[in-house]
Amino acid sequence: VRYFTAAFKSSGWKGQPGDRYNAACSWALSGDADSAFHHLEFLATKKSLKNYGHVTTDTDLNSLHGDKRWITFLEKVKQNKEKAEANLDKPLARRLDSIYVEDQKYRQMIEDVEKKHGFKSKEMQDLWKIIMKKDSGNLIAVKYILDTYGWLGEDKVGEQGSSTLFLVIQHADTRTQVKYLPMMREAVKNRKARPEQLALLEDRVALAQGKKQIYGSQIHQDPKSGKYFVAPIEDEPNVNMRRAAVGLGPLEVYVRHWDIEYKLPVK
Repeated sequence: VRYFTAAFKSSGWKGQPGDRYNAACSWALSGDADSAFHHLEFLATKKSLKNYGHVTTDTDLNSLHGDKRWITFLEKVKQNKEKAEANLDKPLARRLDSIYVEDQKYRQMIEDVEKKHGFKSKEMQDLWKIIMKKDSGNLIAVKYILDTYGWLGEDKVGEQGSSTLFLVIQHADTRTQVKYLPMMREAVKNRKARPEQLALLEDRVALAQGKKQIYGSQIHQDPKSGKYFVAPIEDEPNVNMRRAAVGLGPLEVYVRHWDIEYKLPVK
């Protein structure tokens, strides 16, 4: 919260929507609902925040759910979403929105369960069983959509719907990822998929094939210590240049989420 406040102050209290949203999450986690809603309501009213599925599954905002302002805020987000998606293929968009919730709902619990019970605990094992079962059902639905319609962009199924296609393939087995990787590459060329998401899939496939990752997006966990580390990277000194080219931030900032202290190698 202090960092976000200092950053906003230094820029005349202006900020990117993503920064405002993350600031709202920080305020919510800190127990300050008024400050959290200040940012959320600004986003919903002034920036047409429309990612309803993400907002409703983001555990960072759980402390706000009992506040009467939460329902009003959600209604604004829902209206923004409906307005933005007026010309979409509604049945497909709704189906993908439901899949998104199924994909993210239980993954949002991973961090809390691991902190509370440990990454080798029965609770974690049970949670992963649920996730894998959901992934299996989601993959059947998404493969049918991709095989029938191809990779659908935001113009057909909305931002969240198109992202859902990526998420489900990203969480699939390697054989499935390899099969649909060329389709996603073509979708990026045609602006129907996001290059930063393709970078994550490229990295995951490369590592699964015994190669080094290109963008440093994949973080692994030591099975004994539970500590996280960055999986091997090809041409590591230039990784941030490649990340910037696809819209990803510096690797040393990205890995802080896993409490990793990273220093870019010297060329």
